[in-house]
Amino acid sequence: MQNFADQCLDMARAMLGQNVSAIQPDGTIDPVPGEASRQDEPGHVALALGEFYRATSDNQFDGSDLVDLTARCLTAQAFNDESYENGLGYAALGLLSFGPAKERNPVWERLLDPTRECLDRRLLSRTDYDSHFQAFNVAKAVTRFSMGLSKKDETGKIIDRFIERVQQTSSGGFIDDNPRVGIGGVFDLYGPMSLVFMRQALQLHANIHLRDRKLPSLRTVAEKYLRLLPDLVRSDGQGWIIGKSIGVYGQMHCISLILQALRDGWITSDKEGLYIDTLRRLFQYFFLTYLDQDQGFLVIRDGERDTRPEHTTRMANFDGVRYLSQWARLASAIGKPMEGAVTTRKAGGRYIMFDRGSKKEQGLFLYQNPESGLQLQLPLMGSGKSGTSDYLPFPHCPGIFDWPVNKYLPIMLPELTIDGKTFIPAFYGKRCVTGLGLRKSFYFRYEQPELITTDEEIVSGLGSVKVSWTFADDKITSEFLFTVKRQVQCEKFRYALAIGSPHSEKHAPMTFALGEEGLGCNVEKDDFQAVWQETEVVTNELGYRTYWGNIHYIQTLVRDHPLVMRPGQQYRLTLSFSPDVGMLDS
Repeated sequence: MQNFADQCLDMARAMLGQNVSAIQPDGTIDPVPGEASRQDEPGHVALALGEFYRATSDNQFDGSDLVDLTARCLTAQAFNDESYENGLGYAALGLLSFGPAKERNPVWERLLDPTRECLDRRLLSRTDYDSHFQAFNVAKAVTRFSMGLSKKDETGKIIDRFIERVQQTSSGGFIDDNPRVGIGGVFDLYGPMSLVFMRQALQLHANIHLRDRKLPSLRTVAEKYLRLLPDLVRSDGQGWIIGKSIGVYGQMHCISLILQALRDGWITSDKEGLYIDTLRRLFQYFFLTYLDQDQGFLVIRDGERDTRPEHTTRMANFDGVRYLSQWARLASAIGKPMEGAVTTRKAGGRYIMFDRGSKKEQGLFLYQNPESGLQLQLPLMGSGKSGTSDYLPFPHCPGIFDWPVNKYLPIMLPELTIDGKTFIPAFYGKRCVTGLGLRKSFYFRYEQPELITTDEEIVSGLGSVKVSWTFADDKITSEFLFTVKRQVQCEKFRYALAIGSPHSEKHAPMTFALGEEGLGCNVEKDDFQAVWQETEVVTNELGYRTYWGNIHYIQTLVRDHPLVMRPGQQYRLTLSFSPDVGMLDS
């Protein structure tokens, strides 16, 4: 992997060269035009500089003193609002990257006494979290002990608490990042991010014996995600695409997870070729989709795509420097050739259970069909009341089945307004089943004994719904069967489709795109008697972009006058799709 390591370092240098001048004398970060800086950015920058130093051993870059720049960022982060503990966690590992003890750490020597005292106090002060923020507590504990600021090491206790909560909130052993908001069960990309970050923190721990004791605990959770990746990563290399904060981070976190696992020997020798091929495709997609190869910086938003507002362009670029430096270091440690057997894909559907309890079941259905080209992810999980389409249970397949960033639309799902509340068959299920149907089709089915609102409030005594998705060759059929327990009035019914495309310039070869025939949508049964509205053209509207490309049209099926729903009667909505799946060859 030496060539891969060298390529990553070259990219890290180019990216750092485009962004290092944004570090201001006071350690704050100058945003790109049109964006606002965030208070946790100095911490991200400090860790990026620390990882670059670990990978190169250079404390100078393009005439700039990395030690001085890191000290500035640490100072700015230390005196920031204390609510930005994520920035402090990044800053802590950035400090530790330059040396395991304050007597041998050039950045610590450069800090003024008030900054040292503030860091000492803030690294000690910790709020107990049941989300990915607990990973930042691990970083703070590792740094405080390793730097000699405390003789008591709390790292092991915090990791144990993290693992215990994973076991409490997920019977499948996955990370619920927001168990207390909404219905819970937010199994998104922050799970892998937490594992990558904590593994990185343990690698910097001064006590290697504690690191060795805690690695098996992290491995039990990390392996859950590692087993997902070969089926989750698309043939064009697109990675994690469900939940928020995906896009470029859906590539970077997955790459780091695989490289850490290869370095630690968590992947058996007979599977190494499979994971190296998955890694190669993830990196190619990252390189071709998000990197401006002429200027050497990451582009996460432009006229054709967007991302969440809390991810600034400057933060993404420094995170890119951090990850590229980390990949170079890990690849050098692995030392194996970047050659893996090309993955042979077979048609199939697979359901991964995230959590199963008496009140709810949640999971992820993965389907792929090499003949039609379809490969999709269908999540059934909570959203933490995010109010976006990222978490909704429809076939996620950018380029074919698209949805807008940071916006809510009932994509491929019926939305009913009853008694002033809006309901959607999402967020949880009961009796989730998957299997092989007629004519070698695959199905995924679940029920909701009680309807749930878009705000994730389960309303008892109103009604129920049964959902069935069937995948047969190039045809997808969805069926929603509603019943009510008392007579109610459905004030409005809505169902939406988004027609988009990959980025016109920045995309991987053979990436998915709709052909001239489009989605091939057919309404086979509609007891709501809804009507397709006039197609809404949104090509030039900034609020309708995806993480990967643009959305051009919104098609909406609407019933805008009341429907009296009676108990004992079934209300069925059945739609089928035969998408014209194409691939861009350049």
